[in-house]
Amino acid sequence: MSISVATEPSQEVAGQTEAREDAARLTPWNLVVWNDPVNLMSYVSYVFQSYFGYSEAKADALMMQVHTEGRSIVSHGSKEAVEQHAVAMHTFGLWATVERSGQHG
Repeated sequence: MSISVATEPSQEVAGQTEAREDAARLTPWNLVVWNDPVNLMSYVSYVFQSYFGYSEAKADALMMQVHTEGRSIVSHGSKEAVEQHAVAMHTFGLWATVERSGQHG
């Protein structure tokens, strides 16, 4: 009597793994801008308006969230797009990081 052991994942398992990887790639990512002791609040608001095209009211609200809560999710989207936004924020002198949506409670 012989027992065969599959060494390759079944089609079903392989499909589930691929689906999970696709979902991870498509999961929205957040751009988080953090409070810092260097930049003026008016400058942070200006950056949000000029770079993202946000209205003055929206930019001011996000800036105040950064100021009072220490951080604000300023944008979200694909990982690649959000990483580009983070690099742009760094060129403006702002502290920004990328996180998966739903990561911060």
